Amino acid sequence: MNQMDTPELKHRTFQFSLRILNLIKALPQGAGMFRLGDQIFGSATSIGANYRSALKAKSKKDFIHKIATVVEEADETCYWLELIIHGEILPKEKVQDLLNEAHELTAIFASTLKTARQNLNS
Repeated sequence: MNQMDTPELKHRTFQFSLRILNLIKALPQGAGMFRLGDQIFGSATSIGANYRSALKAKSKKDFIHKIATVVEEADETCYWLELIIHGEILPKEKVQDLLNEAHELTAIFASTLKTARQNLNS
């Protein structure tokens, strides 16, 4: 799985969720900010939660379905982080490392999904 073992990836996704929680705490008060925080909280924490669920999949098809959800949630998290940056809600330097991590997680899980689909069809 892209040079990363299960315990490492479980830890990495958990740490990402914690970092997102700190980002949410830093969001300014005001119109729409609660909703924005809620959206990014949901998608970002779903990455690790759904990955753990995928590890307990009942079949290869179930694993593929769950990893596809992880990819969607990771990509959605990228969207919200990009919105925070481009909307100048928080300084780019406070968000860029999280965005980079979200892109990396998306790539890791997209690669995992591709491999799982290929293995299912071979």
